[in-house]
Amino acid sequence: MTVVNDPIGDLVTRMRNAQHARRQTCRAPWSKIKLELLELLKRDGWIADVAVVGEAPKQDVEVTFNADKPPLQLKRVSKPGRRAYTSSADLKPVLQGFGVAVLTTSKGLLTDKEARKNKVGGEVLCTVS
Repeated sequence: MTVVNDPIGDLVTRMRNAQHARRQTCRAPWSKIKLELLELLKRDGWIADVAVVGEAPKQDVEVTFNADKPPLQLKRVSKPGRRAYTSSADLKPVLQGFGVAVLTTSKGLLTDKEARKNKVGGEVLCTVS
């Protein structure tokens, strides 16, 4: 078992690598925040499906990519060595509104559009375009 210092960064890298290798699915170790992040991406149509695979102590999340869409451009913004926090007023649209930023806020994980609408800021986890 390997220790991962940045689980969200590990998930984003696994997804990037799987798409680069032309895989339709990708697996990563399960956690609540990863599952919530992937459910948010599924809700917005960035990925096709998310499933929890395995038994309780060793669960994985399995991501299924959209076959008809080009590979996602995933970028980790806030890292363990340098956290990136922003207020709702300072949130800028990603790729002029064609991309999305995922934030952890006091109201849970939100996209940048939802955070601006609810007027809440937080830590910017990653951007997807």
